[in-house]
Amino acid sequence: MEIEIPQFENKSDLFAFLVKNQKSLIAQKKAIIKHADAVSFYPSAVMDKGEKAIKLNNPVTNPGEELKVKVVINTTNLMDSHRDVHIPGLWAKSLSENKSIMHLQEHRMAFDKIISDGADLKAFTQTFSWKELGQELDGMTEALVFESTIRKSRNDFMLDQYANGFVKQHSVGMRYIQLGLAINDPNNGAEFEMWEKYVGEIANREEAEKIGYFWVVKEAKVIEGSAVPLGSNWVTPTLENNQKQKPSADTSETEPSKDTQKGNDFFSNW
Repeated sequence: MEIEIPQFENKSDLFAFLVKNQKSLIAQKKAIIKHADAVSFYPSAVMDKGEKAIKLNNPVTNPGEELKVKVVINTTNLMDSHRDVHIPGLWAKSLSENKSIMHLQEHRMAFDKIISDGADLKAFTQTFSWKELGQELDGMTEALVFESTIRKSRNDFMLDQYANGFVKQHSVGMRYIQLGLAINDPNNGAEFEMWEKYVGEIANREEAEKIGYFWVVKEAKVIEGSAVPLGSNWVTPTLENNQKQKPSADTSETEPSKDTQKGNDFFSNW
């Protein structure tokens, strides 16, 4: 579900509507759980600028009972198909508080659609260049990352999908906490200030300028991250899919380096 913006013949009327109804529109966005799947447009023009496949250790011909994957659930500094631009730091409070984040199949909150949770899931943020994520774009992004242990006994289908390298995009299920409106029109003081402050950080700035406005998401609560065929934020790849090895008595699993990892491990439910 997404809020509906009427069609207008010109941007002046569109901007007037947005400013007049800004409080109501923000209240509507905060009232829903956003599933970041493609809804209104898909920015193929940006993808055509040299998207590269992320190299994976795949296919895993015999994944066995478990597979460990590292996936990007969301990236900042990109306008998605909901006209949202996520700002670095938006997940910090949520990651420190929420102990029941789930890795799901297509946003389905059902027992047979859970890919991992609890001790099998680590959620944190990590900074990447766009090129590290397979995009020929300049600048950096803060990614919401899941390290997930997928068990055959939990979700055999998704274990197979990840093992074969079929999962190329992800999507975050979230609630908006703090957001504002940015408009490319000097006649709208506060909204234009917001535009000037953030538009230079947007990787697909050309798309934002065509539309003339976007929502600035400064804080959000992450509820789950899902494997999806097509996400509204398309720079959400699978980074690793490794067969999980049984640790020896004197070894332990390696975590992301402390200089890039933020947030907490998720070992328990509420």
